[in-house]
Amino acid sequence: MNVNLSQKLYEIFQRLYEFWGPQNWWPAETKFEMVVGAILTQNTSWSAVEKAISNLKKANILSIEGILQTPDKILAQLIRPTGYYNQKAKRLKDFCSFLRNEFNSDLQKLFSLEISELREKLLSQKGIGYETADSIILYGAEKPIFVVDAYTKRLFFRLGLIESEKIDYNQLQSIFMENLEPQTSLFNEFHALIVKHCKEICKNKKPECKKCCLYEMCEAGTLK
Repeated sequence: MNVNLSQKLYEIFQRLYEFWGPQNWWPAETKFEMVVGAILTQNTSWSAVEKAISNLKKANILSIEGILQTPDKILAQLIRPTGYYNQKAKRLKDFCSFLRNEFNSDLQKLFSLEISELREKLLSQKGIGYETADSIILYGAEKPIFVVDAYTKRLFFRLGLIESEKIDYNQLQSIFMENLEPQTSLFNEFHALIVKHCKEICKNKKPECKKCCLYEMCEAGTLK
């Protein structure tokens, strides 16, 4: 553990938390809904995912068997708001088949695996990459793994804590995992706060630096 880096990470978290408050993420009524949301949210906005989830609920098929028994074209149309809907419909069906065949349709059996084995199982599924797998582990299985995304790379590059936004996923993840206590609640809240902050303040093209609670700590901000 790098003591200075650890202190800086905790300070960033504290400032974000005091500024934005708790985010209560991941918004879902069930663990299965959370997993479906994680798969659908790839390359789209959360508002689009909410529309698709709502469609699945109205059709009464937001379940493993419900998705498996729904014809491909109908499922694709229900999740159409998320884009890449034919591909995502197949991903959902493949994942549901995986749960049925390997875990007797019991999501909790999957979640009972140790983090490393759980991650390996998730990554073995076509269309599930690091971010999606780790989101499922953190928010679904409620196990301590830090989720990295484009927002994380943007914010920590601007803060001067990484050299490039093109940093490898696992390399950036290890910075958090090695310098923060492995607490699910901390990792959950930290990631959600990073997303919130980058959507509202540390925007891609026109960051509102003067409103930023991290302004004093930020290399990019202090240059403005």
